[in-house]
Amino acid sequence: MAKKEKKGIAQKLLNLIAWLTGIIVSLAVGFALIGGTLAVPKIGVLNVIAGWIVVITTLLGAILAILQK
Repeated sequence: MAKKEKKGIAQKLLNLIAWLTGIIVSLAVGFALIGGTLAVPKIGVLNVIAGWIVVITTLLGAILAILQK
């Protein structure tokens, strides 16, 4: 079995910053797809659906990650 390495406070803080950055970027992309600011060429109205999928899965993932801790 692999040993679990202990993480220092700096590593934990860096992981938190990276996680928060990922959440913010995902939400920004999702809402941009929904609002029409960002679009994937050739998929038309599916941009809005893709945006909602990104937003919902990001929020669900964030909630599950918080509950896991």
